[in-house]
Amino acid sequence: MVKGGLSVDVGVRAFMPASRSGAKDAAEIEALVGQEIRCRIIKLDVADEDVVVDRRVVLEEEERQARQKIFDDLKEGSVVSGTVRTLTDFGAFIDLGGVDGLLHVAEMSWGRVEKPSDVLKAGDAIQVKILKVDPASRRISLGLKQLQPDPWSLVEEKFKTGDRVRGTVTRVVDFGAFVELAPGIEGLIRVADMTWSRKARKPSDVLKPGDLVEAVVLGVKAADKRIGLSLKQALGDPWDEVATRVPVGAIVEAPVVSLADFGAFVELGEGIEGMIHIGDISREKRLKHPKEALTVGQRVRAIVLEMDRSKRRIRLGMKQLEPTSIDEYIAEHKAGDAVSGRVVDLKEKKARVELGEGVVATCRVPVESKGEQGAQAAASKADLGSLTAMLSAKWKQGGTSPEAAKREPIRAGQIRGFRIAAIDPATKTIELELAD
Repeated sequence: MVKGGLSVDVGVRAFMPASRSGAKDAAEIEALVGQEIRCRIIKLDVADEDVVVDRRVVLEEEERQARQKIFDDLKEGSVVSGTVRTLTDFGAFIDLGGVDGLLHVAEMSWGRVEKPSDVLKAGDAIQVKILKVDPASRRISLGLKQLQPDPWSLVEEKFKTGDRVRGTVTRVVDFGAFVELAPGIEGLIRVADMTWSRKARKPSDVLKPGDLVEAVVLGVKAADKRIGLSLKQALGDPWDEVATRVPVGAIVEAPVVSLADFGAFVELGEGIEGMIHIGDISREKRLKHPKEALTVGQRVRAIVLEMDRSKRRIRLGMKQLEPTSIDEYIAEHKAGDAVSGRVVDLKEKKARVELGEGVVATCRVPVESKGEQGAQAAASKADLGSLTAMLSAKWKQGGTSPEAAKREPIRAGQIRGFRIAAIDPATKTIELELAD
């Protein structure tokens, strides 16, 4: 050893700087004394007998050649042994005996791996499969999961369309949520298959990572590694029971969830909405838009008018629950009351009798002679407007026309006395009989 390096005998005395010795520290430099080495002459001054040699460049060349040989021997598809050198967020670098290959986190396991340290640690000796060798970039891609059977190879035997399955939500994306059904096997629940309700605008409104869910298999495509799932089908179609829960004629109270130009939508339950047409909102005035009478969130009372299970439509009405003139009349009268009314027409032994504005009842009448029928036909051609006015006037005066009419055969346009035989508030019908 000399100052700044080593004295080397190459036939003459040569100088090798410590930095070109290839040694890492002073101990390694000292250990070179007495050894035979390979070095390259990098300076030769004959006049001054100045010779400088470099061992490090020779070592680097030998190392490059060794790495190239190893690289050339690596073949895609072969299985090799290696040692985990370093871990990163995206994978692990594996020392294959002088060259490094990258084992990406996605290639570590058929199941989902959050971070490489969950599977490996530095210093681990492992076997890996060479997936790709790129001579241009000198990159080697490795796989660990490929040494295990692909779980998708048996997926069509394990999962059938219509099966109910359980799994854990692993990811929630804009178009749906991925559910792990088994290690390495994920199914997708699209947003349209998450809930029967139209409230959910995005998947995160319904699910979040870590949720344990039960779903129905919609379809399996092993070749594409896809399994379609439905969460809402596992919960059951609410329309299956809607006919018994809210039958036609039922009165419901529910909140308004949205307004449209033609009407308002009301939530009757999870995934069930009914529509109130703009014409069925109010009797009082003609609406140009539902917002003139209703607001989103307002609870309304309505009656079920129609139901179409196949089209998933329920038609509701609000105005049908508003009291009408016949409702008020029925509330103020009972069977046995004597009333006055105008005969509107006669047909098939029944007379339609107007008891007030918008209040019409029926009355059975005896068979009459042809002469009487002719008189009735003539009377039916009378000006109904004037007869209505006359009836109103006589009702106000408490006139005697009904009493006088008792002696006459019943005919259209006639005002006479009747007795209420029956009242049915549910069907809003009134049956009369002729007063004695």
